Amino acid sequence: MKFSDHIKPISYLKAHASEIIRQLGKQSEPLIITQNGEAKVIMQDIKAYEQNQETMALLKILALGNRQIEEGKTHNAKQVIRTMRKRRKADE
Repeated sequence: MKFSDHIKPISYLKAHASEIIRQLGKQSEPLIITQNGEAKVIMQDIKAYEQNQETMALLKILALGNRQIEEGKTHNAKQVIRTMRKRRKADE
């Protein structure tokens, strides 16, 4: 995606707000709004925003997992399963 195709001045936003909102709902690309020639705001559809937030959350979980592996904070899967089975039997 080329950001240069999705840049509009704030005056365009003011004059075409409803059209922009409809367009954002149809596309997943964000729209960059400029003020005095500088990029100030990024607008995007709520579904695209939510998807980005979910992706960021997953990336954070992966980064945390990688850090724990590097620090040696891991457990043997067979031992974890054995422990869980013992706890389940104790609860029955």
